[in-house]
Amino acid sequence: MEERTFFEQGDVKVTNARFISNGQTYAMRNVTSVKPFEQKPPRAMGVIIALIGLGVMASGNFMFGVMALAAGLAVLFLIKPIYHVLLATSSGETRALKTKDRNYVNQVIQAINDAMVHRA
Repeated sequence: MEERTFFEQGDVKVTNARFISNGQTYAMRNVTSVKPFEQKPPRAMGVIIALIGLGVMASGNFMFGVMALAAGLAVLFLIKPIYHVLLATSSGETRALKTKDRNYVNQVIQAINDAMVHRA
């Protein structure tokens, strides 16, 4: 059976025989399932900085407090989650791909699912 490509973008390629990501090749015959995983960003530092900013504002140094509050809020709202492609094989789960683009991960997962159906 000829190798059929289901997805190819950058250094990621999905065929019915293999999945290539970041220079690592996974044999599709060993992949039993695939799923997305969302790694939430750590938000504690943003909360701490914002609270310090509020405390500084209350103690009288308004400008520094506003700057610290703004920095804390920026950390809270600008840090994005990281999305992973989790491959399950007989030897366990592997985080095969990570990105901040959820749609990209979903496209890769759909291609892997398609490839699993058509694998050699």
